[in-house]
Amino acid sequence: MPCVQISTNVCLDGLDTDPIFSEATKVVSQIIGKPEEFVMVILKGSVPISFEKNKEPAAYAEIISMGGITSEVKKELIFQLGTILLEKLSIPRTRFFVKVYDTTMGTKYSKL
Repeated sequence: MPCVQISTNVCLDGLDTDPIFSEATKVVSQIIGKPEEFVMVILKGSVPISFEKNKEPAAYAEIISMGGITSEVKKELIFQLGTILLEKLSIPRTRFFVKVYDTTMGTKYSKL
């Protein structure tokens, strides 16, 4: 089950966040190749974030998946989520940081 957790310093009060949830769910499902029903999206606003020595709009995301993550998938996820945040919250791509983690990668190299 892929999970995307997005934290931003942008205030989400009064904003319609449904498009962010639906677009992020669709993008992650399509790129990783998992059904939309298995994708979890968490969105937190008004999180204190300082980046490049200022508090202009910025975001941090973590994407965790059980399989399906390659370097190409990672690049496409970052690009597509960056596009959503740019279009919906006016967060520039240069102020968006992503951590991508595949929970199955550790088992590939385990000798247990």
